[in-house]
Amino acid sequence: MNLPFFDLKRQYGELQEEIDAAISRVSASGMYIGGDELREFEREAAEYASVRFAVGLSSGTDALLAALMALGIGEGDEVITTPYTFIATAEVIAFLGASPVFIDVEEDTFNLDPDLLESKISARTKCIIPVHLFGHMADMPRIREIADRYGVPLVEDAAQAIGATIGGTMACGFGVAGCLSFFPSKNLGAFGDGGMVLTNAEEVEREIRVIKEHGSAVRYRHGRIGINGRLDALQAAVLRVKLKHLDRLVTRRREHTAAYDEGLARYVKVPVVRDGYGHVYNQYTIRTDRRDELAEYLRERGVPTAIYYPIPLHLQEVFRYRGYGEGDFPVSESLSRSVLSLPVFPEMTVDERDYVIETIVSFFEDKH
Repeated sequence: MNLPFFDLKRQYGELQEEIDAAISRVSASGMYIGGDELREFEREAAEYASVRFAVGLSSGTDALLAALMALGIGEGDEVITTPYTFIATAEVIAFLGASPVFIDVEEDTFNLDPDLLESKISARTKCIIPVHLFGHMADMPRIREIADRYGVPLVEDAAQAIGATIGGTMACGFGVAGCLSFFPSKNLGAFGDGGMVLTNAEEVEREIRVIKEHGSAVRYRHGRIGINGRLDALQAAVLRVKLKHLDRLVTRRREHTAAYDEGLARYVKVPVVRDGYGHVYNQYTIRTDRRDELAEYLRERGVPTAIYYPIPLHLQEVFRYRGYGEGDFPVSESLSRSVLSLPVFPEMTVDERDYVIETIVSFFEDKH
């Protein structure tokens, strides 16, 4: 058996009639930037996430960048985040001339450790960016309590976590802003790049709308430096279709991951889901000391895997100037050596899922 890691063609096949109709609607309208499709998607996304405002942007990275720009982050500021994430989280901080300040993650959730947060807050701390890695939210009640006590705004990196919850609150509902990615492999994926900022703060929404239009609120009049950060109408139309099906597709993911949990827990560390949290499983990531052996065994038998992330950000060459070194963030470093993400996507068949489980079990039980 040869499995895909994820299969966008299958998802398109299931939704083809609706997606093709949406694309045709945009094509016939002649409105390819802005327009009704974008306005309606922003309204529907805000309603889905139970926030007041949503602003579509050209990527998840630009969403993070615009959110920080709206908060005035710049030269000399510090922004606290985790080294165990995709580079975009810290990249936008450095791009603005601010300094990323890393703190280690929790071993069970892979997310920013609130126990370490307070000691890193200084007079220069202007923002905290928790990352909801793989679809399980960071401990936002504790993080927000600490942030509020020090008067530091929170920007949620929810690129992998649309629809994730703590209690009755969805991702992007805890901070002054929350940022989504619509990269095609995300749970809500576009037909290209796309992103969004969600917020309950009217002033943040207003500022981001100016930022994404080259800093212009009125055509050809520019009150600030901005970016070309628009989400185009075609992507908005496709995303409107997929948003209607998102909860159903996440339910399928959870069915697959429940089977993984049951079949694999004796052999590897399966993902933790804390009480009261709703995990949306953008990735299903296990841990094992025999990670590289297992990955090769699976590859030889037609099962693709991925490693998110093999090098923590504090050890990346681009952040060498920050002065971090090996051993500074031991949990992140340990994770980078032991994590392995397995295929999980809504259109995956039961036979494919069971084959993954059987192959992993055979690896451990046959003493390879």
